[in-house]
Amino acid sequence: MTAIRHSTTATVGVAIVLAWVVLAGLAPLLAPYAPNATDLAALANTTPSRAHWLGTDHLGRDILSRILWGARPVLVIAPLAVLGATALGSLLGLAAGYKRGWLDLAVTRACDIVLSFPVIILYMIILTHFGSSAWNIIGVLTLTKAPIIARIVRGLTLELREREYVAAAKMRGESSLYIMLVEILPNARGPLIVDMCLRTGYNIIIIGVLGFLGIGLPPPDPDWGGMVKDTYGMMSVWPHMALFPCAAISSLVIGFNLLAVGLREIGLRD
Repeated sequence: MTAIRHSTTATVGVAIVLAWVVLAGLAPLLAPYAPNATDLAALANTTPSRAHWLGTDHLGRDILSRILWGARPVLVIAPLAVLGATALGSLLGLAAGYKRGWLDLAVTRACDIVLSFPVIILYMIILTHFGSSAWNIIGVLTLTKAPIIARIVRGLTLELREREYVAAAKMRGESSLYIMLVEILPNARGPLIVDMCLRTGYNIIIIGVLGFLGIGLPPPDPDWGGMVKDTYGMMSVWPHMALFPCAAISSLVIGFNLLAVGLREIGLRD
């Protein structure tokens, strides 16, 4: 955190992300209405007003309340999926880059097969078959993003395995698992942390896309992408219904991207 304070970009990114974390955590206190409560009287004028600061949607539900509550699943699903993909991808990449040989070939080809599929179609097939839920979304994001991280870690491992401290560990008789997890992985953490921030922002976009396609979180729970899907056909009349959820998605993605850029600047500076 001390290093982040020396980067304006990273500081702004952290501020945006923390602001959303606080808003999501305090949603039960800050949201003026229950996320699914309807105000039929507000249907006469759905635009922002004193009663509904960001207006209401086509069913009379308060948009501000739904955005605040909708931030909670996004801030849980996206980071958990990134952590799962990073853990799985790191293990595969470390094994492939350090052991080489047939294991490297098998991991690389398996990653190529997964990455060759159009991801949106793959998401639709898996979630349509297994059902849309938070855990299923985390699972599908983990499985589809792990190959990308495996390639990154494999490339880093191929370079780091030739370093002197790895040779010293071999001379001490350390096991391959120890060398991969203790000697190599910590020295690859810089690019991995930057990638995790970028991938969290990308996952937020994917979650929004899944909600827009109707295979995101099951209704009536608030889902930013689902909020856009339900109201985008009314944008010519009531644009605020779709624009405010889109702004929420964009701001959170920008926050993680700025954090990633700032961390990269810090890494290059050090």
